[in-house]
Amino acid sequence: MATTSPQHLLDDINTGQQEQQQEFLSSLETIVLTIFLSIIIIMTVFGNLLVMVALCRDRHLRKKKTNYFIVSLAFADLLVALLVMPFAAIELTTGQWRYGEIFCLVRTSLDVLLTTASILHLCCIALDRYYAICCQPLVYRHKMTPVRVAVMLSGCWLIPTFISFLPIMQSWNAIGIEDIIEERRALVGGSNDTSCVFLVNRPYALICSAVAFYVPLALMVLAYQRIYVTAMTHVRQIETLQRAGSAPVTGTAPVITVRSSTSSDPLEHYRLRTTTGSTSSEQAPIANSRMRVETKAAKTLAVIMGCFCLCWAPFFITNVVDPFIHYSVPWQLWTAWLWLGYINSGLNPFLYAFLNRAFRRAFLVILCCGNERYARHGSFSYVHTHRACSAASVNGTSMALRHLQGLLRTLSGFPIVL
Repeated sequence: MATTSPQHLLDDINTGQQEQQQEFLSSLETIVLTIFLSIIIIMTVFGNLLVMVALCRDRHLRKKKTNYFIVSLAFADLLVALLVMPFAAIELTTGQWRYGEIFCLVRTSLDVLLTTASILHLCCIALDRYYAICCQPLVYRHKMTPVRVAVMLSGCWLIPTFISFLPIMQSWNAIGIEDIIEERRALVGGSNDTSCVFLVNRPYALICSAVAFYVPLALMVLAYQRIYVTAMTHVRQIETLQRAGSAPVTGTAPVITVRSSTSSDPLEHYRLRTTTGSTSSEQAPIANSRMRVETKAAKTLAVIMGCFCLCWAPFFITNVVDPFIHYSVPWQLWTAWLWLGYINSGLNPFLYAFLNRAFRRAFLVILCCGNERYARHGSFSYVHTHRACSAASVNGTSMALRHLQGLLRTLSGFPIVL
């Protein structure tokens, strides 16, 4: 009859406690991860849905062409949150894919389609801002006709189809790497019924990454660089007007009347007229004003490009590098980069809509059960400011800064509070 020593019993007890502790930590990590992913999904759905409802209910928002790009972007991001994120979250928290091989391909195709469409919308918004700010008003009207807006929006949805459903459903992405895919399936689950493995060969990785990220990134950088240069040129022009109008003599001084930032033409923010009365003692420091405007413009563009690059650059850099290093990137890193890209769909409403004064007024009306008091208050505030800008002729510097504020509001489709 075998006997168990006290030391063996103690070791068994310690082993059992360690296993229970590991199970508890694993369960706790799963719960925390589930809550975190659920918050991301809910916030993405809420933000993008609110943008779409605001445009449908507010006729003033529908007058501006840029807002059609914003609402189409919101629709793409909403579909990402509804059709892509939930299944990715379930697979991540459970460690298994329970929906079969065909739906794995459909889910992957939707992932590529919708995230690429979201990125292409950001590129179109940048191009729209470029034409609005860097071109003459007549050129903008010629470039951004309703037909051209419709064509650009159609392209944002059709182009991703050629790098998503068409090649993925035909398994073009797996040509030449079939053995590697089978080995990966056997390693993680044995079949695609319990795992959803998606690997891409080198040609598909290069083409897909170029269309979905690198080409839009290059266009956005060029567009926003030209926008910044144009904005700073306007700063110098206004500085010249300020100096010309600051002489302590009677005569005329330039006054700028600011128009609504929700005008159908983004360049119709101002007009120049002359009026009498200007004293040098009432001029603000030009150098400080210019520095403040330049800083605001730089921060605005830095936030837009910074968020976009921070969210998507890690994924697409890894997507290009992985096929050339024999698919050695850990799946944990892939998952982290992928969800970082998904988070961009939740940030877009805040970057392109929530910071827009007109959208904010529409949101207040919606969230406050249709109370039009907020809309009237916003209109009254604008009319009061508009009249003050039209009547005030004693401070050329403040008028110039108001002009710059109207100009910078069109940098990315949302106002900048100076």
